[in-house]
Amino acid sequence: MITMAPWVMTSNPSTDSQEDYCFRKPNKEDGLRVHELIDSCPPLDTNSSYCNFLQTTHFRDTCVVVEREGKVVAFTSAYKRPDSDDTLFVWQVAVSASERGQGLGLQMLNELLSRECTRNVRFLETTITDDNKGSWALFDKLNSQSCLRGEVTTFLDKHKHFSNAHDSEYLYRIQLRK
Repeated sequence: MITMAPWVMTSNPSTDSQEDYCFRKPNKEDGLRVHELIDSCPPLDTNSSYCNFLQTTHFRDTCVVVEREGKVVAFTSAYKRPDSDDTLFVWQVAVSASERGQGLGLQMLNELLSRECTRNVRFLETTITDDNKGSWALFDKLNSQSCLRGEVTTFLDKHKHFSNAHDSEYLYRIQLRK
């Protein structure tokens, strides 16, 4: 069963097989499977497999794995900002192509926001490149459900920070509650 934070509403998945999904904290054995999932989800940046092992161990309390029939089909990585305990930064949301359209991205965010470790979180932040339509749609949904107004600013500029080697990253900051 997926529980929700009171300020976030659930999506309405278009399938009757939601009970086939298992939402849980990741563990060390998930590291390589998470790496392979992210690699199969462009335009997401693929980090080293070591990074994914750290996410599934050191940051497991603020990450979510979704399994279906024993296979990792979705993953969200996040962490509480060290300089702002009331802010959860969502690093990546990856959903296998075969599972898209089921509302898993929003359900993973809801799962994270319902955990004890995020009960003091008032803001959710993420960065998104201009061409990542799926991420914009997901975080726009979360923003509209928060009943407060999110803000988008430039976080890392393509020219100034990346020397044209990476697209600009826009910071989407969503206030979840006052």
